[in-house]
Amino acid sequence: MDLKKILDSMDAAEVDSLLILKPENITYLAGYRPSSASVVIVTDEATLYTTKMDMEDASMNSKIPLGEFESTDKIKDHLKGRVGIEKSMPVSLYKKFKEGRELKITEIVESARIIKSPDEIENIGRAIDIAEKSLLDLEFQGTESEVAAQLEYNMKSNGSTKPAFDTIVASGERSSLPHATISTDKLGSPLVIDWGAVYNNYCSDLTRTLVKGEKEMEIFNIVLEAQQEAIKVIKPSIKASYVDKVARRVIEEYGYGDNFIHSTGHGLGLEVHENPTLSKKSEFKLEKGMVITVEPGIYIKGQFGVRIEDDVLVGNRAQVLSSIKKSIN
Repeated sequence: MDLKKILDSMDAAEVDSLLILKPENITYLAGYRPSSASVVIVTDEATLYTTKMDMEDASMNSKIPLGEFESTDKIKDHLKGRVGIEKSMPVSLYKKFKEGRELKITEIVESARIIKSPDEIENIGRAIDIAEKSLLDLEFQGTESEVAAQLEYNMKSNGSTKPAFDTIVASGERSSLPHATISTDKLGSPLVIDWGAVYNNYCSDLTRTLVKGEKEMEIFNIVLEAQQEAIKVIKPSIKASYVDKVARRVIEEYGYGDNFIHSTGHGLGLEVHENPTLSKKSEFKLEKGMVITVEPGIYIKGQFGVRIEDDVLVGNRAQVLSSIKKSIN
């Protein structure tokens, strides 16, 4: 966390205090994720207020000073002037904090989180390594739910604190559902696995599709070409929407434009879905230090789907952080 950058952004937004409630934003500022009710207040410095339940742990792991969270009313006493708040603040708390002060919705912390520090990039890299090793240790047999359970067990055994999201294992006709829920169906073909690990609070997000047969391989190769072409154009100052356009254009040229039904990717970090979005309407321009996913897909209703996803660091050009093979036997 770069406190000076946060303070400069506060000056630009004309706020005197920041009131931070979102767990991922607290983690970004404090370098520690409390398990109970907590807030960070930023004025001239940042302070984490947490309950007695977390105080011992926080005293060993928080990178910013600590205070005790006793009540909302006492938290108010630490605020000064115009207060910047997150748009995710619950309405009930908004009403409490609004009494006697001016509140302004800001995205100061979210904006700071878009550019990753070397430490953050290392954490994401470790999360990718854990996820990849865990898939390679997997036995592809049994049911979708059994494979998902084994993969999540492998990730925890390899150092992940938890899955980054609900693991997707979808095969046969169900592979045409981008966010398919786990079933007890026996594995079929193709087999889409979308999974991620968490290391030191940072996420990875990968997808591989195992295919058999000529038609499945044809679609796989189209999706792979779309991903490769999109990755080629990634560099600073390029619009995120252009990356989406490049991937989409490849798929459209093969006649499957209507079967690419989601955006090309998204930011990755403390949350599995962060800014920037790589979508048709995205106004973000890529910058050095962003970590994004590139995940085109083709979904043919009632037949099957294919998606390939990798995690990419924006440098002078794209650096693909994930290394597991695109095609897994």
